[in-house]
Amino acid sequence: MLDRYGARNPRIFGSVARGDATAASDIDLLVDLDPQGGNALLRVAGIGEELSTMLGVRVDVVTDALLRKAVSATAHLDTVAL
Repeated sequence: MLDRYGARNPRIFGSVARGDATAASDIDLLVDLDPQGGNALLRVAGIGEELSTMLGVRVDVVTDALLRKAVSATAHLDTVAL
């Protein structure tokens, strides 16, 4: 599914990656996008929507470029490659 969006190198970060998620937690996913694949915002939204439907839990998808700088440093410390 990620291939259709030109996404690769999926990594989970946040509470799920740290092992302190609760039943109300979402899944945070960091991906790399092919720069030739079109609008990044539309692609991460599409990935998030499809994964949320498949998994039955909200999945937030971001790229390094879309992460806020304050979040980026801690996100990279948490990441778990899939």
